[in-house]
Amino acid sequence: MFRLHAALFATVVLLAAGQLVPAHADAGKAPVATPATTPMSDLAERYFERWLAFNPLSATQSVGDARFDGVFVNNLSALHREQVKAWLGDTLRELDQIDPAGLSDAERLDHALLRDQVSLDLEGLAHRSDWLPINQMDATPITLVQLASTHQQQPFKTVSDYERFLTRLAGLPGWMDQAIVNMRAGMAAGVVQPRILMQRVLPQLRSQIVTDVRKSGFHVPIARMPAHFSKADRQRLTQAYRQLIQREIVPSFRRLHDFIEREYLPRCPTSAGIGAVPGGEAYYAYLVRLNTSTNLGPDAIHAIGLREVARIRAEIDALRQRVGFEGSYQAFLASLNTNPMFRPFRHESDVIAAHKAIRRKVEPKLALLFGRTPRSPLDIRAEPAITRDTAAAHYSIGTADGSRPGVFYDPVPRPREYTTPQMTALFLHEAMPGHHYQLSLQQELPLPRFRRYSEGNNAYVEGWALYAEGLGVEMGVYDDPYQYLGRLLMEMHRAIRLVVDTGMHAKGWSRERAIAYSLDNEGGPEQAIVPEIERYMAWPGQALGYKIGELKLLELRRRAEAQLDQRFDIKAFHDQILLDGAMPLAMLEARFEAWLARQPR
Repeated sequence: MFRLHAALFATVVLLAAGQLVPAHADAGKAPVATPATTPMSDLAERYFERWLAFNPLSATQSVGDARFDGVFVNNLSALHREQVKAWLGDTLRELDQIDPAGLSDAERLDHALLRDQVSLDLEGLAHRSDWLPINQMDATPITLVQLASTHQQQPFKTVSDYERFLTRLAGLPGWMDQAIVNMRAGMAAGVVQPRILMQRVLPQLRSQIVTDVRKSGFHVPIARMPAHFSKADRQRLTQAYRQLIQREIVPSFRRLHDFIEREYLPRCPTSAGIGAVPGGEAYYAYLVRLNTSTNLGPDAIHAIGLREVARIRAEIDALRQRVGFEGSYQAFLASLNTNPMFRPFRHESDVIAAHKAIRRKVEPKLALLFGRTPRSPLDIRAEPAITRDTAAAHYSIGTADGSRPGVFYDPVPRPREYTTPQMTALFLHEAMPGHHYQLSLQQELPLPRFRRYSEGNNAYVEGWALYAEGLGVEMGVYDDPYQYLGRLLMEMHRAIRLVVDTGMHAKGWSRERAIAYSLDNEGGPEQAIVPEIERYMAWPGQALGYKIGELKLLELRRRAEAQLDQRFDIKAFHDQILLDGAMPLAMLEARFEAWLARQPR
């Protein structure tokens, strides 16, 4: 999973004339952009600059643009929504004034991609996601805790770095108070989160309601302050951070926590899907299109999922027989969680070390399949403690200049229960040649910045990562049947998502029915399945992109193999798929067909 760290848009400081200006605008340098020489490239650059200003957390986390490190998000106000709507509408009107027929092939693609992105974002504003501002997977307060406590994406190297984050942090209480206002509006309209998700949020918020400010996640930068800071700066920053935490941050966490516990939670339903709330059916239909970049409806996707589950289940059962396991399908899957052979770990660090060993096995074989490799380094880390119990394994993109590596995060809440069979497939998905390859190469392409740093086109991004898991067969890294079984179970997991996501959000399935369906087809343990089902509840439609995208990539590959036969070059195929970065599947297919038509017959 590629984690999208920030909400779609963020409020910025406004001058009286309406110009968007980030706080500390002179801090750091913006990534160097190709000079704008045409109306299309000029529009693309202006769009991206405004996007950065509306998305300062993404500017810090995904782009590494230090100009925005002191800007805070307040994306919940009515004024903010109006500003975003006006900006997107203006962009769409400018696009419509540019005739694609007069553009180069590259700029026609820029035009089509930007128009698709802006149109989807405009459509999304019609749905009141601002009434659902927080869940256990994605919450601005917790994102800021992670930025403060991990020292990975928000820089804390200079006195100015510390001052910028302090400015950013000062905006958080206002966001949380606005969240309460918006959630009350949602309550009045019947648009509220499922009860279980809010029960998961409460401990996250409670972790920052401290009496000793030194136990706050926001105090970590003070505890790790560089030794070269002067005594005066150390004292000044320590006092400023502690006062803000004690007087503003802790009380705002308490207000939000108590509101959810006492007022919001009793109004939350036990139902699992967004389809149960007013407007939810239309919102889910939008999210399905957004996350699959297709016109497939929930019923069609549900049917595809059922077929894929049956196909993969038959292959797992055949493997069960090949390894000589005499019990049932269910007993076979249960054995993966009870056999000590598959549970060798004692500490979190043991799991990370095992991932690094897999990397040493995979990395030398990538040259067999790829003509290009990313320059960006890769790191492997355990998930931070605050989200360890609710997070799934995920990838966090580095910076294009290599100053910050891409990171594969794996949550390991219970090392002794962590099993080995799926580890190779997981590494291929999150790291190499999955997210790290695709996203890092995209950053290095000579593309407009809105494409290099795109956070959209989920079906392409996650479809590629799932497709990458299958490449382990060609690389020969599934060198024992249980690692290959892990790969099948990972694929089964994504097929199940098509069934349970549409089941909960479009067909009225309960959380318990979704858990039971998952356990029946991919086994347990149940404590691993439950957070996954709750993730799908929190992010309707997001989990659909994986299998839909993978199936399209496999279809394109089969077509290339059939037409080119002995002349099929796997490196050329992969380079073509990755050539232009992430895009909707229909655009990818059209460009692939044009490439295939140019190949000698």
